[in-house]
Amino acid sequence: MSRNFPSRVDVAIVGSGPTGAAYARVLSELRPDLDLVTFEVGPLLADPPGLHVKNIVDAEERAAAQRRSEGPGALGAEDRRLRRAGTYLLPEGFQQPGEDGIPSLAMSSNVGGMGAHWTAACPRPGDSEVIPFIDDLDELLDEAGRLLGVSSHAFDDAPFADEVRARLASIFDDSRPTGRKVQPMPLAVQTHDDGRVTWSGSDVVYGEATRTNPRHTLVPEALVRQLRVHDGTVTGVVVRDLVDGSDHEVEAGQVVVAADGVRTPQLLWASGIRPRALGRYLNDQSQVIFAARLRDVSPRDAAQGEEPGKPAIAWQSGVSWVPFTDAEPFHGQVMQLDASPVPLAADDVVEPGSIVGLGWFCAKELQETDRLEFDDDRTDSYGMPAIRVHYTLTDGDRATLDGAREMVKRAALALGDPLDAEPITLPAGASLHYQGTVRMGPVDDGTSVCDPRSRVWGVDALRVAGNGVIPTSTACNPTLTSVALAVAGARDLATTYPKKEGSQP
Repeated sequence: MSRNFPSRVDVAIVGSGPTGAAYARVLSELRPDLDLVTFEVGPLLADPPGLHVKNIVDAEERAAAQRRSEGPGALGAEDRRLRRAGTYLLPEGFQQPGEDGIPSLAMSSNVGGMGAHWTAACPRPGDSEVIPFIDDLDELLDEAGRLLGVSSHAFDDAPFADEVRARLASIFDDSRPTGRKVQPMPLAVQTHDDGRVTWSGSDVVYGEATRTNPRHTLVPEALVRQLRVHDGTVTGVVVRDLVDGSDHEVEAGQVVVAADGVRTPQLLWASGIRPRALGRYLNDQSQVIFAARLRDVSPRDAAQGEEPGKPAIAWQSGVSWVPFTDAEPFHGQVMQLDASPVPLAADDVVEPGSIVGLGWFCAKELQETDRLEFDDDRTDSYGMPAIRVHYTLTDGDRATLDGAREMVKRAALALGDPLDAEPITLPAGASLHYQGTVRMGPVDDGTSVCDPRSRVWGVDALRVAGNGVIPTSTACNPTLTSVALAVAGARDLATTYPKKEGSQP
């Protein structure tokens, strides 16, 4: 941590979320000779930097950390749009006349980015979710799982987990290939001998290799306003210290922009880097939620989870996964209600773990016209180009949503007794899974922003990272994939960056 702004570094990383942290980690491991700096627009929430807020034990401290993540333009309670704690909504421009828009488009500003607030679900993509031109994707996903601390066994001893999965399997598994059947959700969580559960944030991705690297500096409350470009090469960044308002020029041999799916393309636009695909092919995942009371589970079994020290979240029923397939283009997750990020029932439910929440995410038909538009004449609360969202559901998208509603009802009936007559379709943006806005592609044909190693087409010394890089239509949670792509980019950067004089071969 520092408030010192270096005059020159080898690599400047913009954003401290999981993908920015992955670049810092891989470069710290493979190229400890490089001088690295990470600039984060938001404040430090806790120690270690990037800690997941669920790991803050004190409820008041946790709430305060969430409030500090809500940026300078956070809206008050009068704004009735759905918003998760720790995030803030795009204040305007989220819906254009005659379009569906993304009313709940949300961001967070803090060390660790959305990795301080996420649900830690890390499923692997399947079928058409898989990026076809990344030959080593499986190995990259394995490495992303290592960096995130992913496990499929975090809640193996949850008393209701096997029963929940057996009931789901009875309606899903017969038509599914091996690997895409109902299974435990891979989660970036760690369970401890005393029963505690800790959730991975960017702190886990950073790891000791980054924290002990004397050549890496993390600067919070530092807004990168512009990338300096000379003769087609990025040469550094202009950073505003949000503590005292001063501006600083930092030269860099390479720059990695890992802000998020909204602010990464915004920064490129503000810097005059405007490839045709920038901000386009915006992909949100429509989300349907439902709740059910498990049928035929005994209060005595539920009480077994009340042991001292056992976690309140997801202990009884675990977290189960119904994977995406092309035949059923949804991604389902089923968890104990208090693990759900969206309240689904009253607080006075009986039998811990007997009420489960079901969330079905839908893949979207990709359209170039679904896009972020940036305004050169108006600015947002950070002084960056204001954003307008153009976003429309196709007839196919609406049919997929209808299918998800029917499928989640079938799943709820298999589990027990639904709490309501019909599922709830959440407003667009509630998934927080915005993708495609700086998408990668195999060739520079105008439909992508970067190449398979995240290098921006036509601009030297610049890479992008984050969910926005994902080029396929997905329904699964994207963080594992975006970290995998960041690993690929960081490895390539470590290999291609010139050796420094006196460094080890």
